[in-house]
Parts: sequence; structure tokens; C-alpha cells
Amino acid sequence: MVRLPVSIQTIHDRLGIPSDYAETTGLPCFDDPTDLIAIGKDVEGRERHLRLSAACAWISMVDAANKEEIVLQFVSAYRSAEYQAKLIQRCLDRGEIMKDILSRIAAPGFSEHQSGLALDVTTPGYAPVEEEFDTSDAFVWLRENASRFDFVMSYPKDNPYGIIYEPWHWCYRRDLKA
Repeated sequence: MVRLPVSIQTIHDRLGIPSDYAETTGLPCFDDPTDLIAIGKDVEGRERHLRLSAACAWISMVDAANKEEIVLQFVSAYRSAEYQAKLIQRCLDRGEIMKDILSRIAAPGFSEHQSGLALDVTTPGYAPVEEEFDTSDAFVWLRENASRFDFVMSYPKDNPYGIIYEPWHWCYRRDLKA
């Protein structure tokens, strides 16, 4: 069994996250980053942050997309373990079952967002964090170009982690370490 940091284990116990979550998903556990910088406001006007290296790559990728008249916007970036816990608690409060929740939301400590290297991406005319994003020109551009900037789509169809298909979720891989 994977031994979690006490702070993460406490959150998992409070929420009722299964004790074998790390083993069954294969997802790594992340420490909080120490080099977060502001990257601007998301589509809802909230200030968001990424690690410095990911922020620089994101800005370069957005600039390259803009040159091809592709607009990349972000919905979410860094999220703390407590923020992740609040997302799960809201689902529990609505009566959802943990198994279903964890297919859409990684457990606190295990979200790439907590690494400070992941973004949820959208483009004008598309609802945020919806599968329809994969029909957008922005998604096609990302699929063809994101790797040049060291970004990958973490949760393709039939991924091994048990997470739903998330065409909007992109992670900077150069610095990804658990």
C-alpha cells in the first residue's frame, strides 16, 4: 500500500476515499509546488497559477496558436489538495457516489492540477470541461502541436487510470514528478 503524506491521508479519511486508491488508479501523488506564478485570469475571471516552467510553455503555446488564429483559454490550473477536496465534497453533498466522482475528479494529492503543471483548456464557443471540446479547432491544434511545447492530453479515451476521457485536460510533462 502507498503511504500518503499525513495531510493527504487526513483528507482522504474525511472524504471516504478508498484506501487502495493509489494502487487501483496508478496515479502518482504530488507535493505542492513551490514556484507557482500567476498566469492571468481564467474564463470566469479568477486569477490562476502554474509552475514557472509550465507557465512559460503555456504562454509560448498560446502565442503559437494565436498566430494560426486559434484561441486557447484556460478554465483551471493549479488546485490545492483542499480545493480538490471541496470539489469532491460538493459532489458527495449532491448525493453522488464516490466511485462515480473519482472517475471524473482525481483524489486530493493525485490531481495533476496539484502539481502546478496542468490546465483545463477551452476555446470560445465551447462549454468548459465538456467532451465536445474535442470537436473544436483548438483541440485539433493541440493534438497536432501541444507536444512541441511539452504538453500532453493526460486522459485520452480508455486511459489506464479509470478517469473519464478529458480532451480539455493538458499537462506540461517536462517537469512532471510525483
